[in-house]
Amino acid sequence: MGITRSIAILCLLAVCAGCGGHPKIRKLSPSSVVVAFGDSLTFGTGAGEEESYPSVLAKMIGCRVVNEGVSGENTTSGLARLPGVLENDQPDLVILCHGGNDMLNGQDPAITIANLTAMITMAKNAGADVILIGVPKPGLLLKPAAFYREIAAKQKIPIDAETLAKILSSPALKTDPVHPNAAGYRELAESVKTCIIGSHGK
Repeated sequence: MGITRSIAILCLLAVCAGCGGHPKIRKLSPSSVVVAFGDSLTFGTGAGEEESYPSVLAKMIGCRVVNEGVSGENTTSGLARLPGVLENDQPDLVILCHGGNDMLNGQDPAITIANLTAMITMAKNAGADVILIGVPKPGLLLKPAAFYREIAAKQKIPIDAETLAKILSSPALKTDPVHPNAAGYRELAESVKTCIIGSHGK
């Protein structure tokens, strides 16, 4: 009994750690609108349209998930695009996965941090909750850029910091060095679903 309980507690802690621990979001309903906002990782480059993580996530959580991913976009362009997306889609939740192209192009991290922070603030001001997805830094051993956790902590929002790094570290889950394949996007959708459910408030 003691071992079983210990395993259960460890599993719960792993889930909480994976999606940022304590910050809460409002519970979604079938009428809720979720916007997945980002670059090619959100668009689904490397897999079919119905295999992108937003498409898979919509089936998992039972509400509308709008794919607002633009391949090749950096956070400066994303910040300029977001107001129109928020006005058109009026989301209850924004899943923000951005910054990979900034890092690939050698952008000053301070600019990326400022842009991501501004996007989070903008989404909150529009009445949406926000979940942040950490993107790994380019390198031999992939790990998420540290600033994602720092932003999430300051903004008090849930974060899935580790999943993309784990996916892109597995040859079986990626199409190329920076994009998952269908199986990888499904794993990302599963992790985001767990983060959403684990972050629901009362």
